Amino acid sequence: DSSTQPSGIKFSKQEIVHILIAMAVLTIAFSFAFVSYPPFSHLDEVLTYLPLSFIAIATAFFCHEMAHKYVGQKFGYWSEFRMYPQGLLLALFLGIFTGFVFAAPGAVQIFGNPNKDEMGRISTAGPSTNLILGLIFFGMWILSDGILHSISYYVSYINVFLALFNLIPFGPLDGLKIFRWKKAGWGLLIGLDIVLL
Repeated sequence: DSSTQPSGIKFSKQEIVHILIAMAVLTIAFSFAFVSYPPFSHLDEVLTYLPLSFIAIATAFFCHEMAHKYVGQKFGYWSEFRMYPQGLLLALFLGIFTGFVFAAPGAVQIFGNPNKDEMGRISTAGPSTNLILGLIFFGMWILSDGILHSISYYVSYINVFLALFNLIPFGPLDGLKIFRWKKAGWGLLIGLDIVLL
């Protein structure tokens, strides 16, 4: 429980359960999305893609949300991930039956009253983390070959794409909060993202 953790990033038992469920569902959804249609005729391929999907989800989704959480807690706010069951079910359904994953698995909830600067920094943490990971795996892709070459390309692409999606200045996405906070900073992030993509 979070009360037993004196320092560092803090998790509650409920949050850990929500994170694990979201990661498991997204891993399965992406594994099905990778294979040829109809997917149930290629279950051996689905199993083959499970490790790759997990690596992609662990970097792109988990690290993104934990970056929000870490910065939120650094500012002293109650910050915990909560899954969206409907969003996870939609991701699973689309991944299995259409090969396209529109993932709205959940988000880190920030409770309190962060000011504009704090919210801007909290919002920037997620896409920035994806961009950094995208650059790291891009470098690995250039310098590697074989299976590591393929894995690095995919993980880099997923991180860069997720960053771009979240930087759209619309609705609840990070991009709108960043745009309202610092337009130049938003422009720099999305420019770097598009170049890398």
